[in-house]
Order: sequence, then C-alpha cells, then structure tokens
Amino acid sequence: MKGLEHTGLVHAEGPIVMAKRTEPVGYGELVAVFGRDGGRRIGRVVETSDDAVAVQLFAANTGLTLDETRVEYLGKPLELRVGTDMLGRVFDGLGRPADGYPDILTSEFRDVNGAPINPAARVYPKDFIQTGISAIDGMNTLIRGQKLPLFSGNGLPHNRLAAQIVRQARILGGGEKGASPSLNASSAGEEPFAIVFAAMGIKYDVARYFQDSFEKSGVLSRVVMFFSLADSPSIERLVTPKSALTAAEFLAYEKNMHVLVVLTDMTNYCEALREVSASRGEVPSRKGYPGYLYSDLAALYERAGKIEGSTGSITQIPILSMPNDDVTNPIPDLTGYITEGQISIDRELSQKGVYPPIAVLPSLSRLMKDGIGEGMTRDDHKDVSSQLFACYARVKSIRNLAAIIGEEELSTLDKQYLRFGERFEAEFLAQGEDENRSIGETLDIGWKLLAILPREELIRVSRKFIDKYLPGASEHEAAKASAQSAVQGAH
Repeated sequence: MKGLEHTGLVHAEGPIVMAKRTEPVGYGELVAVFGRDGGRRIGRVVETSDDAVAVQLFAANTGLTLDETRVEYLGKPLELRVGTDMLGRVFDGLGRPADGYPDILTSEFRDVNGAPINPAARVYPKDFIQTGISAIDGMNTLIRGQKLPLFSGNGLPHNRLAAQIVRQARILGGGEKGASPSLNASSAGEEPFAIVFAAMGIKYDVARYFQDSFEKSGVLSRVVMFFSLADSPSIERLVTPKSALTAAEFLAYEKNMHVLVVLTDMTNYCEALREVSASRGEVPSRKGYPGYLYSDLAALYERAGKIEGSTGSITQIPILSMPNDDVTNPIPDLTGYITEGQISIDRELSQKGVYPPIAVLPSLSRLMKDGIGEGMTRDDHKDVSSQLFACYARVKSIRNLAAIIGEEELSTLDKQYLRFGERFEAEFLAQGEDENRSIGETLDIGWKLLAILPREELIRVSRKFIDKYLPGASEHEAAKASAQSAVQGAH
C-alpha cells in the first residue's frame, strides 16, 4: 500500500534497520525513513517475516532513534528515470543527477532490478566489434552482445585499457560487407550507439580520468555515467550496476541502440555485498562472501545480449581486480563460469613495459569463432590466430627450458622461437594508448611475425593463405639462403 507509515524501529545496525510489520510489505519495496532531524533517507526491503521488516538504507543511520524514526513504505520498487536525455549526463549510483544539472525531462521509469530475459527470445551474438587492440581483435575477439570481463589486479592499467576500448570500438559485420560503422557514430547511415559506464568504489581521480578521456575523444555526448565513488555509502554500490544496466536496456531494447556497458570495479561491488551480508547476520560462504554470490553476479551479467523484436544490443565489459592476483578467488572464479571468456591482464608484461599487458594464453573469447572470417573480418583470421597462439605457447615452454640449461644451449629453431616471442610482445601486443589498429593491420602484423619462422612450422595455417600472405621467402629461409651463399663464396 502506497503511503503506509509506521513509527519506531526494533533494531538498527549499520545500513540495516528493523521495523515492526503491521501490514503486508513486498520484498524489494522502496522505503523512506525519516529521522528525528526530519532528514529523508531512502532504503529498500531486504527481508520480511510475520512480525518484522528488514530495511537496507542507502545512507548512514546517523540521527535515527528507535522510538522516533518514522518509516514510510512507498509500495513500489527502486526505479530509474529513463530517456534519451540521459546521454551525456552523470548520475550517482541511485540514478540521481550528480553533474549539477536538473533531472532529465521524462516521466518514464523502469524498475532497476530489470526483468528476466526468456532464453528462447535471445538472439545468438555474431557481429564482430573492432576494439583497435590487436591482442583482443586478433586472438580474443569481442562480439556484439557478448559479456567479456577484464581480469586484472591492483596497480595494473585496466582502466586505461577500458577507456581505450570505449574510444576506439567499431562494429564490423551484421551489415553490408566491408561496413564498419563507428560505435559512437551519429552520422547518417551509421548504427546508433551509446556507452553506459558504471563505477563502484573508485577514487575521484579515476572517475575524472574516464570523464576527461571520453570528452577528449568526442564520445562524451554518447555516454551515460553512474558514479558511486569510494566515499559513497557502500550499500549504494549494490544498486549502481543495476541502474546502469536498466539505462542500457532502455536504450538497447526500446530505442534500438547498440550499447557498450563498462562496469568497474566488480570486486568493490562484491566487497559491498559481503559487508551487507555480514551486517544481516547471514551465514558466510567461501572467503566470507554470501552463498548467493553466483546468482547475484549472474543476475547482472545475464542482462547483456540481443533479443528478438529489437535491433539493439548490450555488450558488457565487467572489470574486476583479482585480490592478490588470485584467479581462484570467488569473484573471478564465478565470473568465469557466467561470462563468455575473459581478457587477462598480466603483471609480468606490465613490469616489462608492454602496454596493453594482455596475456593472450590464459585469455579466451568463447564466441570468437562466430564473429570472424570472410564477410566479417578476413578469411585468414582464424588460421592466423590459431598459429600465433600455438607459436607463443611454444615460446613460453622454450623460455622455461632456457632458464634451466641456458639460452646458448638451445637449438637454432628454439632461438628463432625466442626471437619470435620478443617481437610478438614488442610489435603485436604492445601498442600506443592512442594507436587504433584495424583488423587488417592486426592480421598483417601477425603474418610479419610468422615470417620469422620456417614455413614447415606453420602447421595451423592453410597453404593457400601462406601462398597469399607470405609469397616470398620467410625471414628464416632468407637468412639460411644468405648463409649458404656466403659459404659457397668462401669456397
């Protein structure tokens, strides 16, 4: 019942307050709590019983007393005001304007909890998104409608990488052959696109970096930002990704836009979930996280995709910093089960000065095979990717061997692989923060590196592609021929 009021609390601890239940109250219902000072705090019902209601506040409980606090049940869930006027605006985690401007001019509201998507209504993702980053485009391709997280660690440049992806991303496929409309395009004939960026528990300077990066690149007018910074109530972090995804669903499924959602940092979200769970007295699971961590994360990640009846899509890039770089931590562990792969940021590569320090071997894009090939990227994409992966994996093995017996004891072929590995990291993985490579440039670099090795080592590449993209002798064969010529001349 809207407007139902009750005076007095039974218990208050942290962000959780307990009130007596006198009338039916729904789970997730929005609540207004008024303290002795008259201040209004917003909360939501998180638990009910026959005689009590647990309310989760989105602010501190300072100033609340057990006898004088007034609780008003609003009879509706937490909602977000939506509209195309959201583009170019900054909101807090609850969807309230945080940029000094008035609220958007619309009367449309959406439940931030969203609605489950019927699996039968989902359209299989297949359109290639070009990020301009070779390690992703060439070997761990991002597909429109995919959820592909970044696995990183404290102090690694995952925020720089996320900003670069937002600035450079382009859609390939799904249209006329060769078409490549910009994701942030607004010109005639190009598909409409928006970026929804949600930050949870990050510092102000990081938030400022993202805003400045979007503004300088000219995409700010196509971005909706939700910030719940480190000094915001931890409980607000639990709503921030839901607000962001609600805005994305409105733009994608009702306005037929292609939406790229960046969520950073999901570790801060899970830490807030653990904190609230502990304050509610719930039995902890692994590492102290609640037992429903998997289903809670799945409820967020599964809001990405494409559905029938809409030409729009939601592509999701969650960023999570793994505690102690531990991939077995519950957060990356469960995220890996839910999402379609991961992009791993490597600390060793970062210390060597490689940017972006993407570790291609543990990275994976499960939908890559459906978004590459002739008509979408290039006909040799699959073969080049497979061969580069195999060669770099062998480089890792040879480096381990060299650490034991010494590099001078390696065979000539093994030394060729070591040279390939060095150049692969320096030329393929490493690229400037403003260097935007097309998929053609990425594959051409791949062929240039494969030319270091003898052709008989290229067993994962079709002969027709070798003849097409390596018509001359490889570097290995040219060096061998030059050595033989020198020996013959000496005789």
